Amino acid sequence: MTSEHSPEAGEPADHLSAEPVRRSDVVILTGMSGAGRTTAGDVLEDRGWYVVDNLPPSMIVQLMDVTADDAQRQKVAAIVDVRSRDFTTELSHTLEVLTARGWRPRVIFVDASDESLVRRFDAVRRPHPLQGEGLLLDGIHRERRMLAGLRSNADLVLDTSSYNVHQLTARIDSILSSDSAHRLRLAVMSFGFKYGIPLDADIVLDLRFLPNPYWVPELRPYTGKDAQVRDFVLGQDLAKSFIAHAEQMLRTAVEGYLLEGRRYVTVAVGCTGGKHRSVATAEELALRLGDLEERGLRMTTFHRDLGRE
Repeated sequence: MTSEHSPEAGEPADHLSAEPVRRSDVVILTGMSGAGRTTAGDVLEDRGWYVVDNLPPSMIVQLMDVTADDAQRQKVAAIVDVRSRDFTTELSHTLEVLTARGWRPRVIFVDASDESLVRRFDAVRRPHPLQGEGLLLDGIHRERRMLAGLRSNADLVLDTSSYNVHQLTARIDSILSSDSAHRLRLAVMSFGFKYGIPLDADIVLDLRFLPNPYWVPELRPYTGKDAQVRDFVLGQDLAKSFIAHAEQMLRTAVEGYLLEGRRYVTVAVGCTGGKHRSVATAEELALRLGDLEERGLRMTTFHRDLGRE
């Protein structure tokens, strides 16, 4: 979701356009119940953000009015969810008002696979808020349908299915640190297909067609960050051709993302286990695209499944 919300055509701007332009940050944390909204909020709070949990969307503007002149609360995060009546309609209107008043709202949608959500609810032995008299999966599926539009328009979808709290902390840090100075943040993530495709990937690249260093005994203990594996993977003609084409495709995509006002893009590079081919290729792509930082793009790399084997 870009942050360029405005009143409907023909609708009077009345008091909205009269508000002074502010430079405060406001993050809306939302998403699936059990996916880690509160944990993500805790991470932001530890990083100095002023975080309010379970806030009705209609009250976010009031929250920003209260904190606008407080120098200690220039980074505000509101955690909102489907327990609020008319949730999606209220949130859409709130984003329009915030933008019209000069704030920079960003919507981060926290998601996880159905399997992960079921496991987490079972662990805490609590029902899903939309479960009613049905099964746990009924509530999860009902919530997915309700939030489908919001998810597709969010600034960032954050898949926590495979994250522990330390990985989630690192991911949020990489997303939000020094964020205001960059037009687009491009994350290149390696992963293992056997652990599932990341739900938050905008582009997925499959490296499983390349020879696997896992089957080379002297390379198996190492990772794609080590020179032995990197040279083995990147030295192949197929890898050279693939990476060259992927680089050109990503450069073209970045042009479109910048024109569309996208703020966050995740490129997921996968192999079987997320240890060798994907790691080496992700590092190489990030290195090749590094010159884009001169245009206001910030590159980060993240290896989701490194260390799981």
